[in-house]
Amino acid sequence: MPIRENLAANLRRLVQRHASVSAVCRELGINRTQFERYLQGKAVPNKTTARLICDYFKIDENELYREPAVPAAKGDGNASLREALYENMVRPPSPAIAGGTYFTYFSVPGRPDLLMRSVTFLRREAELVTFRRVTRWAPGDGQGGARMPGNHYGVAISRLNWIYFTGINRRQTSEPSIMTVQWAPISEPVLVGRAIVLTGSGPAFVPVIMRQDFTRVSMKRALQMAHIVSLDDPSVDRLVVSLARGTR
Repeated sequence: MPIRENLAANLRRLVQRHASVSAVCRELGINRTQFERYLQGKAVPNKTTARLICDYFKIDENELYREPAVPAAKGDGNASLREALYENMVRPPSPAIAGGTYFTYFSVPGRPDLLMRSVTFLRREAELVTFRRVTRWAPGDGQGGARMPGNHYGVAISRLNWIYFTGINRRQTSEPSIMTVQWAPISEPVLVGRAIVLTGSGPAFVPVIMRQDFTRVSMKRALQMAHIVSLDDPSVDRLVVSLARGTR
């Protein structure tokens, strides 16, 4: 198989693990049109760009260009386990959840009066459901000046009536992101469950509430709303407040 076809097949496989091609291009700082040429087997990146791509996907250059059918080197006893883990993450059934914008509220350890409101963007592509979740500590200045410790990308799967959101923080910490939720047994559509969050003293297991935004708020506005909020804040959904107080 020509090297360009190898590159295209391997890149398509790698991109599937991320929220979208556009998101990958933004993170890499590569022109979308040029990246599409790589995906279509019409071009090969130069040495500098290839190194950038390999660093981003955490692979070596051999993996980028080798034939897709070629298995990992013999003697790697963990190869089959890694493959099984990946396949389990992306195979059906996909969760019964619509694509769109969701506000996700995390309890703040040691502060029962506060919630961390983050914004989650869900995308459905056939049986694959991917997400991006953004978290900030403060409202910011409208110019992106707020600290943004959470920029998680990952996939959502359904197992045993639970929806698992698993990803990784694309910020410097690169910590794994794990959240499990299920539909609450009430008339309003809201997801409740637990999540592992990173705190100053290490990982913590906290209650989480997730609710879709039906007001069609803009992405810019949604990102501005992703910060610490008080339970007394009138902008916080009253159902979310009631559920949050019920988990104390």
